[in-house]
Amino acid sequence: MIVDKITNPLKVGVLGFGGLGQAAARILSCKGEMVWVGAADQQGYAYNSSGLDVQAAIATYSAHGSLGYLPEDGTLSQTSIKDLTNYAACDGYFLALPNLPNTFMADVARQFIQSGWQGVLVDALKRTSAVEQLLELQTQLQEAGITYVTGCGATPGLLTAAAAVAAQSYVEIHSVKITFGVGIANWEAYRATIREDIAHLPGYDVETAKAMSDKEVEALLAQTNGILALENMEHADDIMLELAGICSRDRVTVGGVVDTRNPKKPLSTNVQITGRTFEGKISTHTFTLGDETSMAANVCGPAFGYLKAGMALHRRGLFGLFTAAEIMPQFVK
Repeated sequence: MIVDKITNPLKVGVLGFGGLGQAAARILSCKGEMVWVGAADQQGYAYNSSGLDVQAAIATYSAHGSLGYLPEDGTLSQTSIKDLTNYAACDGYFLALPNLPNTFMADVARQFIQSGWQGVLVDALKRTSAVEQLLELQTQLQEAGITYVTGCGATPGLLTAAAAVAAQSYVEIHSVKITFGVGIANWEAYRATIREDIAHLPGYDVETAKAMSDKEVEALLAQTNGILALENMEHADDIMLELAGICSRDRVTVGGVVDTRNPKKPLSTNVQITGRTFEGKISTHTFTLGDETSMAANVCGPAFGYLKAGMALHRRGLFGLFTAAEIMPQFVK
């Protein structure tokens, strides 16, 4: 796909303003091809067609718990996503939302479909079953004129796309193994993300993790010294690689370690793609992310790269659901 030349900055909204949402706003402040104009949280939203002040927004959210309190640009609302999308003029949205419950992202997509809005949506969904729910909306998204790219974070996302490219060396893929290491100084900065990770632990699921109070999460982390060790996760990398024709989902495994008390990664994030070449050789490609790149950088950066790619598709009249393993992200300057 030829890269579109962006003459006017794309107006971008961010749904969710926890750790990832705030990181997304900070990343957009470094970009010239996109401008952050809107955001919504559970209690309100903020919108400024010329661009929101990132530092003021983060300070307001930290002090009051909602962007609705932002002077001049904020509005308190119990239906913030609906109100923002109806009021704002955004070319695209990054859905930096926790998928709790597991139907939440599909429900948000239905809101966009019903609103009559047209544009580009990207998410950083994790669970295979959540992507399967979005696949059921394929026709509705096409008819609504929405280009939706799902699984655009680090994993699924950056590492899934790397696997899709690396697979080209082989005539048969034997396995794709994704291993991630995440380090954060304070779990409270990424409460929703940590709860989603807890849902993958033995004895937990999405509903139990969602219902946990902060004290219950802290008690669990106290038992594990702040470490979450995750194995054989239900991660959408599998269905994304299957849909892209790389390999069957049962050949894809995802796991990792999250340290909620230390910003240093407990291990290096990587993807290993093992396969057979046309000469009959068995080999493994390994793609490793730099330890200095944070979870936020590896999630939000690709998300906006895919939003730019999605906009190129949208301008060509290509609507519906795509995955991060099907198209290449475009670098946002």
